[in-house]
Amino acid sequence: MALSMYSASVPVFVQMLGSLSELLRKAEAHATARGIEPAAFLQSRVYPDMFPLVRQVQIACDFAKSVPARLAGADVPSYEDTEQGFDELQARIARTLEFIRGLPEDAFEGSDAREIVLRPGTPKERRIGGQAYLLQYGLPQFFFHVTTAYALLRQGGVEIGKKDYMGQY
Repeated sequence: MALSMYSASVPVFVQMLGSLSELLRKAEAHATARGIEPAAFLQSRVYPDMFPLVRQVQIACDFAKSVPARLAGADVPSYEDTEQGFDELQARIARTLEFIRGLPEDAFEGSDAREIVLRPGTPKERRIGGQAYLLQYGLPQFFFHVTTAYALLRQGGVEIGKKDYMGQY
């Protein structure tokens, strides 16, 4: 049996968003136990020209909701990027998980060949097949932001490792 587009996307996003949620939980506990201001983590960056942790989480959620939505032919929900604390980031992750878990598996049928239009009507418009969109664009983008969030927390002294990054599978 061939691997379905649903199986190659939704369970992966669910696993890694669960991991990201747990990483943030451990970071918040670490900050509380050591009297560290949460903003020290939430606004941390690998380098000054990179997005801070809070934005890495927001973007990871954006890819986790937009990629499966487009593959399923569903509208991509819009979230305002207003999160300031761990609790708000957790709520964003939970909202994203609820959305993608609600996408019907049969809506992904034929999505490997479905044309995905990114930034429609803009000079940067790009048309790409569903399989390439998932495997060569969506998943790599998503993993970049989850990995960067992990690295920021690890750099900040949170006691996490590869097992924490991988989450439940």
